[in-house]
Amino acid sequence: MTVLRVVRRGSAAEMERESAARREPRCDIVAERAVGEDRFEAQDGPFRDYTRTLSMERIEPGGDDTGEAWQLTETTSYRLAVPVWAPLFHFPVRSALRRRRDAYGYWWAPPDRLSARAATILGLLCTIQVVDGYLGTVLTATLTFAADEFGRGNTAQGVLMGAVRAGVLIALVTAALADRHGRRRLLLATGLGSCLATATGALAPGLWFLGGTQLVARGLSTALGILIVILAAEEMPTRSRAWAMSVLVLCAALGSGMAFAVLPAADLHLAAWRLVYVVPLAGVAVVVWVGRRLPESRRYETAATGRFTHDGALVDRKADPDLAARRRRRLMLLAASAFLLAMFAAPASGLRNDFLKDEREFSATAITLFTYFTNTPIGIGVFVGGYLADRRGRRPTGAAGLALGALFIAWAFFTDGAALWLLTLAGGVVGAVAVPALAVYGPELFGTHRRGRSNGVIVMVGVVGSALGLIVAGWLSDALDGRLGPALALLAVGPLIVAALVLLKYPETAGQELEDINPEDRDPGDPPAG
Repeated sequence: MTVLRVVRRGSAAEMERESAARREPRCDIVAERAVGEDRFEAQDGPFRDYTRTLSMERIEPGGDDTGEAWQLTETTSYRLAVPVWAPLFHFPVRSALRRRRDAYGYWWAPPDRLSARAATILGLLCTIQVVDGYLGTVLTATLTFAADEFGRGNTAQGVLMGAVRAGVLIALVTAALADRHGRRRLLLATGLGSCLATATGALAPGLWFLGGTQLVARGLSTALGILIVILAAEEMPTRSRAWAMSVLVLCAALGSGMAFAVLPAADLHLAAWRLVYVVPLAGVAVVVWVGRRLPESRRYETAATGRFTHDGALVDRKADPDLAARRRRRLMLLAASAFLLAMFAAPASGLRNDFLKDEREFSATAITLFTYFTNTPIGIGVFVGGYLADRRGRRPTGAAGLALGALFIAWAFFTDGAALWLLTLAGGVVGAVAVPALAVYGPELFGTHRRGRSNGVIVMVGVVGSALGLIVAGWLSDALDGRLGPALALLAVGPLIVAALVLLKYPETAGQELEDINPEDRDPGDPPAG
């Protein structure tokens, strides 16, 4: 429990005015209610425990020449409902509680005030998202070291990476099961399964055994990521869903970075890359710890496959042709967007090191420095994008980030020197602004009983797009004397088309309840919001 005391001294009249103002319940970072004389508790806010009390007393001896001096003491005792990550918010929250505001609004906080439940769930999801980020990066980080031990070349590595992508079918099936059996149960199952399958790779006797374990692990890890996003969207306030997506993306990046932080152990011995696969055993403990505290999605618990109207007639929402047609249109729109974006993003990132080494003659050290310089600030774009998507709207934020980011990144492949570094940096940061704005559409545009299946299909189509993009970019590059720039310039048309679709076809969902976006989830007897 953290205790904050704010002491003010002055004349009796000054302290009376001050105490009168502070006897009003707060409605900024916390919404209070009075529970007694000069005592307040939290009615809403990200606090597990919260109490604020006031006391005023005369200071002895009797003050200065103007009369007696009095002291007003405001004592706030609180405990944040943010598991694991509470220390990051210690000083911002303490400052916010010390300086009272007329309304809620902080640059470091979500646009909406989170409830204790929402803050707890988001903290738990961020924790398991770090594990998921690690799991999704293990093979990429270690494949070249594993191939060295097993005496395999680039062809075998390429085939294995392509084969592992088939794990997306596991993700599709698992996400669909979450629509029937609940988000929490499948989230925990995929987390445990992915950790154990990844750890099994440490015992690999050959490259194809490693590939088999990673096919399962990556499939389950992909499903885990889908379910984390869905559960977050179903629990966050209306104007904070994109902000939550940005925080989750940053946590995934943290987990990915942790995988590369462990990677230097691979230099100790030819087989030391296996240590990277042992770390997920600690992830098992994390998943179990989260599982004991994570509740089921409230929307999933309250959703029903059939609803009754006031006259007692059963409404079969699944058989409604208009709703089915709208679901198909939305699914086709998001799947096509994922396909076009992946066709550009996969070769732009996956073939960049080859471009730097072969076309720009970068050394390994220079490539490492380039990667850190251009990738590290991307988190700024992700965070800003989540804030803007909730405050200014998904469509303008997503479209602008996509168009400018794709243009900068494609342009960078035609440059050299400082321009290459700066354009890649600008493309990464600006493009990252679109990530939370678009990521939130997947869970937003489908009803509760279709959300997992639909998002699984979108991810699967995106994986197909990434594989095709790598093939097309490689073929075009070979046809153009080994130059990657023209190939990526052609593929950059995809993100520009998606940016136009976002502006012209995507609905604006910022500030709307999921039940307003998907009327099939609303009780027919309830009036529409607004």
